[in-house]
Amino acid sequence: MEGKKPEKYDVAPATASVYLDRHYWDQRFAEEEHYEWFKGYSHFRDLVLREIDPNASVLEVGCGNSQLCEELYGDGITELTCIDLSPVAVEKMKQRLSSKGFKEIKVLEADMLDLPFEDEYFDVVIEKGSMDVLFVDSGDPWNPEPLTREKVMTMLQGVHRVLKPHGIFISIAFGQPHFRRPFFNAPSFSWSLEWRTFGDGFHYFFYILKKGQRSSHEIEHIEKIGLPSMTLFHEELDNEDYLFRTDVDGI
Repeated sequence: MEGKKPEKYDVAPATASVYLDRHYWDQRFAEEEHYEWFKGYSHFRDLVLREIDPNASVLEVGCGNSQLCEELYGDGITELTCIDLSPVAVEKMKQRLSSKGFKEIKVLEADMLDLPFEDEYFDVVIEKGSMDVLFVDSGDPWNPEPLTREKVMTMLQGVHRVLKPHGIFISIAFGQPHFRRPFFNAPSFSWSLEWRTFGDGFHYFFYILKKGQRSSHEIEHIEKIGLPSMTLFHEELDNEDYLFRTDVDGI
C-alpha cells in the first residue's frame, strides 16, 4: 500500500502584518521550496530584457526562494548578486543554485535597509515584492505611518547610492503609482520614473527608474506609460498577492 503524500505546508498568514516578522520568513523558507510573488518571469521577461544589458552587474534585493535570478542567468545576464535577510533563504538558495551549476551567482545574507556595498557598484538593482512588504502595516496609503515612510526612504536611498551614475532600478510591485510616486519622486533622487503594466485581468506594475536622467520638468510631471483604469479587488489575484491589496474604499 502506497504511503500518503505529504500535505502541502500552508504558509499564508492570517494577516499581512505577519510579513514584517523575520522569524515568519525563516520558518516559511525552511518548509517552502519556491514561490513567485506577482507572477513569474515569463509575464514580464520582455520588459526586463528591454532594460538590462547582458553585461550589466545586477543586484536582486529580497530574493527569497524566487527563481528570478536563474531566469535572468538563462537569458545571458550572468553577473548577479542576490541578497535576503533570512539566513535560511540564503542557504537554500546557495544549495539550489549550486545543484543547477549556477556557481557564478553570488548569494549573500543582507538587509535591504542597510546594503553592504560600495557606492555606484551595480548597473541594475531589481526587486520583486520586497518593497511592498514595507507597506503592509502602513495605515492610510495616502499618508503612511512615519515609520513606514522612514523605512521605504532608507531602502530607496540605499538603492540610489549603490547604483552607478546611469544605473537602473527596477521595482516589480503591486503598489499603484499614485501611492509610490511620492517616494520614487523625492527631491533627493536623480532618477527618472516611468512604469509599465503586466498581468492578465489584474495589472501589476513594472517601475523603471533611471539614475541621472531626471529633468526638472519631471519633478512636476512624471511620464506615464500604459496605465490602465484599474480595479483594486479582482478574483484573478494570484495566491497571496491579495494580501497586498489596498482597501481605498475603507479609508
